Amino acid sequence: MISEPEMVGEFGAVGAVEVVGDFDRKPTGGPRTRRPWLWALGGAVVASAVWAGAVYLHPFGARKPDMHGYRLEEDPCPTVRLRAIGAAIAPKDETPRLKPELLNDPALDRAECFISLRSPAAKKSLGNRWYTDYSVGITVALHKRSDPKAEFEAMRGVTDAGVDADVKVEKVPNLGDSAYALTQDDGTAELRVLEGGAVLSLSLASYTQYNSDGGEVPSDEGPDISDLSPYQSAMISDMRDLMRSLKR
Repeated sequence: MISEPEMVGEFGAVGAVEVVGDFDRKPTGGPRTRRPWLWALGGAVVASAVWAGAVYLHPFGARKPDMHGYRLEEDPCPTVRLRAIGAAIAPKDETPRLKPELLNDPALDRAECFISLRSPAAKKSLGNRWYTDYSVGITVALHKRSDPKAEFEAMRGVTDAGVDADVKVEKVPNLGDSAYALTQDDGTAELRVLEGGAVLSLSLASYTQYNSDGGEVPSDEGPDISDLSPYQSAMISDMRDLMRSLKR
């Protein structure tokens, strides 16, 4: 097990979004995939089980958490703009890959969705028929009867794959009551924020595809897209935008 000083670093102040390049949406040719929905669905199951269980860890007579004006009366995903990520990578695809989930309960309001990014210039920029797709995951959980702070801190090193000793966790200052950026070497990154009873997550995943046009798919793995650190500032900017949109 990695001790906390080794695992948790300090993420710098938010800067200007770095525009790295443009990428395209997935073509209709035969793909060589590293499917993002496997980790997305796995993460959704793990997160749903843990956060749903956390609601009942504290007696209902305990002091209710401050909601800081957060409300979740309808699915927020159609209005998520992703302006910073759109500028750094590609605009959002308005057609969702998976049906958004929305839960409204006296103890917990929760919404989750996954958004694809699109960019028509990808095949030209990468060449060799390899191209890159990206997807964004949004999760909002409003704990109205129990304080999720202890569970939030306990789970800072837990990913969709479970307890991961290799995940890099960096504390993000000046964002909610507590915030962490998690990055892995498999092309996934996540930003988690706690503010009162609200727990929010914005994740980014990249994966390569090969447009074979009916030909043979090469044996190599394509371009290395595992490093998502250039997009951390964009993720923070879009998280702030999401937080503002949920407060009334």
